Amino acid sequence: MANHTQFGFQDASSPIMEELVEFHDHALMVALAICSLVLYLLALMLMEKLSSNTVDAQEVELVWTILPAIVLIMLALPSLQILYMMDEIDEPNLTLKAIGHQWYWTYEYTDFKDLTFDSYMLPTTDLPLGNFRLLEVDHRVVIPMESHIRVIVTADDVLHSWAVPSLGVKTDAIPGRLNQTSFITTRPGIFYGQCSEICGANHSFMPIVVESAPLNHFENWSSLLSS
Repeated sequence: MANHTQFGFQDASSPIMEELVEFHDHALMVALAICSLVLYLLALMLMEKLSSNTVDAQEVELVWTILPAIVLIMLALPSLQILYMMDEIDEPNLTLKAIGHQWYWTYEYTDFKDLTFDSYMLPTTDLPLGNFRLLEVDHRVVIPMESHIRVIVTADDVLHSWAVPSLGVKTDAIPGRLNQTSFITTRPGIFYGQCSEICGANHSFMPIVVESAPLNHFENWSSLLSS
């Protein structure tokens, strides 16, 4: 959960989010190196007198042609690797279907016979002490920890977006279309997200709460809810 003075990402709770944070730090270091080099060259040009060697030098032209290509490769390769990892969905342990409505979510556990529920934001008047305002729901999405979860996302009316930052997940919910994503939670906990696509007057009031729990807790919860 992010706090008011936080400038960086939330703590990563999935392997994909860990890779995204590492790539972000890698890209920042590349940008820092470029800015340092440019500032050094600007200071050098201001302090030194121009000569024919600096104005016309094939070696310098060769360097400033090859160097940007190397930098782009350094950014492109890890970026493509993460993109392929995010698209890879291979034999999930559980499939969850999220359907966006104005302005709530419907969840279907397709591996179970009758496990479907709606998830509404809890109004402030009904909020238990210690819970987060505008982020808590009446029914949380409970998933088994360290299991490969596939999420099929769609919408019933307008565009929505199912996003949980700490899991590295953001998938658009489009009426008449099924999009899918996947994630693996690496630790137990409660992870908060929100609809990330402007979908009407109450767009800010359709939060997402994912609870990662041990397998035996998930089995007890699913049997209790489906009975």
